[in-house]
This record gives sequence, structure tokens and C-alpha cells, in this order.
Amino acid sequence: MALSKEQQHSSSSADDQQAVLDAQVQLWHHTFGYVKSMALKAALDLRIPDAINQHGGSATLPQIVTKVTLHPSKTACLRRLMRVLTVTGVFSVQHSPADGGELVYGLTPASRLLVGSSLTNVSPFLTLMLNTLFVSPFLGLHEWFQQEMPGPSPFKFTHGRDLWDMNDHDASFGKLFDKGMVADSGFIMDIVVKECGDVFKGISSLVDVAGGLGGATQAIAKAFPHVECSVLELSHVVASAPTGTDVKYIVGDMFESVPSADAVFLKWVMHDWGDADCVKILKNCKKAIPSKEKGGKVIILDIMVGAGSSSDQKHVETQVLFDLFIMFINGAERDEQEWKNIIFEAGFSDYKITPVLGVRSIIEAYP
Repeated sequence: MALSKEQQHSSSSADDQQAVLDAQVQLWHHTFGYVKSMALKAALDLRIPDAINQHGGSATLPQIVTKVTLHPSKTACLRRLMRVLTVTGVFSVQHSPADGGELVYGLTPASRLLVGSSLTNVSPFLTLMLNTLFVSPFLGLHEWFQQEMPGPSPFKFTHGRDLWDMNDHDASFGKLFDKGMVADSGFIMDIVVKECGDVFKGISSLVDVAGGLGGATQAIAKAFPHVECSVLELSHVVASAPTGTDVKYIVGDMFESVPSADAVFLKWVMHDWGDADCVKILKNCKKAIPSKEKGGKVIILDIMVGAGSSSDQKHVETQVLFDLFIMFINGAERDEQEWKNIIFEAGFSDYKITPVLGVRSIIEAYP
């Protein structure tokens, strides 16, 4: 049966109204997206994942309350926090007849990464990323966009000093930063040595450029004891480096020179710098390694935007979100063409991408 013009108009009008409402929901979802981040931060600060873990991986709200520092009057508010964290997949939830119908909250694959003292605990890294010093530059990002380039990074624009200066002169922040970087190295390097060990085959020496306290290098040295591993860092970092390890610590500046080795390792270093600085770093790395025929290469662990599960919207979105995030120190995440440009400009002849590390990839550059 054909619809009358009035019915067709009514149907079209309803579709238009629904489209407008859907558009509003999309904008609201963006607008209140920061609440998800702050809910996760609250859970970390309150140590809710640990509280659930201490109850064997699942716990009711009254059980969680016994393990966290919480004013009794805020218990009902905690339930609302947990509702956000379950809807967004950080925790699971189900009713338990055995507990009088109480909701039972459980650990998911995501929240299992937030507990314990193992290499898989990424809590220190997330705590750093959600720190006020990191978040606040984005509150005034529009003001930074109105300033002429070149200029201070959003971080320096907000805090009056750059991240590295803050790290060097604020002891509490420096400790937080180091813990975050060590946690990330422990997590990702455990996967690298298990799943990507082939990249270290055929080399007898490796230098980790700007490797911090050497968490990544120690993982490589442990997994491949035949490889002589060293870390190149600034003097004040080397002064705080752990002792009694097989890793050698060398004082130096990657912008001046890099110690000789079969391979140079750059973990999450390049994204801190603009193209010109990256080319300078890579040129120094190229001088430090033998020819491709003799096994020389630079191993880069970083994000390549568009590499990996490009069909996974969350995967792609995380990559571009991190690109905007790292802009807060005037850094950048790069797509393949952008990586290709700086690799070839630095004088390398070829490269290989292995996108098997979540949103990150291993990029091997050959001289």
C-alpha cells in the first residue's frame, strides 16, 4: 500500500529529528569523554583494581570499601563511579544472589593490567598520563593555537618550563615520570622479546639511545645474553641508573654522537621531536652502525599512524589521539610516508615495518 504525501512527510520528518538527536548524542559523547579519563584516574588513585584483586578478582561494593580509603558518606557516589567504569569496560559487573542481590564487580582483561607488581602492570604509566601537569595544557589548547610558530610547547606555554626541565628539577614529578616510563618499558618489552625477538638476531652489540634508566635495555640483555647492551643518556640520568646489571651506561648526547654498535634502539624517542631533530638523531645513529651487509640497523619502537589494525576504529582513534596528545611537548606521531621522509632524508636506504605491538610498531631502518 502506497503512503500518502502526509505520511511520507511525517516519516521523513521523524528521520530528520532522529538524525539531529543522534548528532547531539555524538557531540555529548565527545564532550563528556574526559569524565571517562577522570573516572579511571579516580579508580587508580583509590586503588580500586587492587581492592578487587585482593578479593580474588571479584568483589561487592561493601567489600571494595573495606580496602580503599573512602569517607563512608561517599559509598553511594562510589557506586556511580563503578557504573561508569563497568559501562566503559574497565570492570565487569553482575548480580549475585549469594550476596543478597549485591552487584559483584570483576576484573576484565583491561583492569587486570592495573594490578600486581608484574611487568604487565601499566598503572604507573596511566597515572603519569592522567597527571594534572599532563592534562592541564589541553584546557587552554585554543590559546596555544593562536600563538605564532615556532614557540613554546603547550606544556611550556602552560607551566612556564618544558617537560624535561620539569623532570630534572621537580623531584616528585621526576619520580612519577621515571616510574611511568619503567612500567611502559616492562610491559611492552616483555611482548617485544617474546613476539619480535627476530629483530635482535644476528647482532652482537646494541645501544639504547635516550634509554632512561635502562628498563628496555635490561629486558633485551636478559633475553639475549649474547648481545652487549648499553644505554646512552645524559649525565644526570646515568647518575641515577641502577648498578649491578649487565647493561653499560654511557654519558652522552644523541644530538652530538651515538656510540658504535651493530644496532641502535630507539624506544619512544622519535615522537618527542620534530622532523629536523629526528633527522639529526638518525644521522648520528647511521654513523654509529656498520653497513646493511654487515648487519647494521636502527630499531625504532614507536607509533606509525595507520599501521596495524586499521579496520579497528578504537585502534586508529587511539593512534591519532596520541598524536594530538604528544603535541603537548611539540612532538608528533607519524604515518608511513612521514616516517619514510625522515628515514630517507637521514641517508638510510630501506626500512621494514612490523605492526604487532598494539598501536605501536617496530620499524627497522637499514643504512
